[in-house]
Amino acid sequence: MVLKAVCVLKGAGDTTGTVYFEQENDSAPVKVTGEISGLTPGEHGFHVHAFGDNTNGCISAGPHYNPFGKNHGGPTDEERHVGDLGNVTAENNVAKINISDSLLKLSGPNSIIGRTMVIHEKVDDLGKGGNEESLKTGNAGARLACGVIGITQ
Repeated sequence: MVLKAVCVLKGAGDTTGTVYFEQENDSAPVKVTGEISGLTPGEHGFHVHAFGDNTNGCISAGPHYNPFGKNHGGPTDEERHVGDLGNVTAENNVAKINISDSLLKLSGPNSIIGRTMVIHEKVDDLGKGGNEESLKTGNAGARLACGVIGITQ
């Protein structure tokens, strides 16, 4: 049975987008697709955050989703948060997303459904910035837009 989820991103500025998630079965990677507009050209950190709480804007979403207590890293690193999806690249103020990730899950105890997707202001240094903040956030800067990941048909 194919599992599907969606996230509508909204921010304080012009940054908006829709992100779709699809998983063929519990052991398959999650395909992440979509588009985010209103971004400055270049790379922007893209992460799943721990909480599905946007009551205080994107800040109430908490830290990156990290159920295994690891340091921040890139999407292909052994040492990474589950929520670490690296960067998306904006061209002409739009980032087109096409990611496949084997740590993300849409069911079970570590499901990302009900958590928050966040697009950041700056490039994610993938935990290689040489400081403490890099190992937590990748120095990706402010949260431009966010939304709660929900089940869809």
